[in-house]
Amino acid sequence: MAKSKEKNKARELRLQGRSIREIAKKLKVSKGSASIWCRDIELTSQQIEKLQKRMLVGSYKGRLKGARTQLQRRLKKIALLQKEGARLLGSLSRRDLFLIGTGLYWGEGSKQRRARITNSDPEVIKFAINWFRSIWKIPKDYFTLQVLINKVHRRRVSEVEKYWSYITGIPKSQFTKTTLIKAKNRKFYKNFKTHYGTLIISIRRGGDLQYKIMGLISNIIKKGRKFSRAA
Repeated sequence: MAKSKEKNKARELRLQGRSIREIAKKLKVSKGSASIWCRDIELTSQQIEKLQKRMLVGSYKGRLKGARTQLQRRLKKIALLQKEGARLLGSLSRRDLFLIGTGLYWGEGSKQRRARITNSDPEVIKFAINWFRSIWKIPKDYFTLQVLINKVHRRRVSEVEKYWSYITGIPKSQFTKTTLIKAKNRKFYKNFKTHYGTLIISIRRGGDLQYKIMGLISNIIKKGRKFSRAA
């Protein structure tokens, strides 16, 4: 009797356009039983279209939920790895600052004429300024700064220079004329209002300093070869 009631209810639900999955879940029976009970019922074209749309929405929601779960797992893993990486540093000595800055100059600094570092990352720029001032004792008024930015930002030049002046602590009076880069194709910036181009940090009378830094880098390269041979 119970099965007969379930079968009648299943057929009623099917005639309403419900899916086999929905019927089985609602009646707490297997999908196989629900399918057998309703196999002779033909759905209208409107009911079929409605089911297909619901299936697509359900599939999208499932994928979205899965993607969110994966993202949460990835972010959790990244946070954990970053904490592990931070613990590896320990305390930072003046010699550490000296060598880290040298490595930065090796990658981002000028190798000719005078001491100069170019970068667009404000944290790198602040570190470089601190390195020059703390390690090499460069006076504040010996810094010359120049902005490089796409010409589409020409109306923001004053704002951009003010930004870099704030980041570096160097007054705008020590900035040379901003260079507007003329690109063949007009570049589109999603972050247009927060794009500040690239900054060049130059040291006046910095020729001797540049030679010292290059000699330092050359010696690091030379001594670094010993580690590769040992390995």
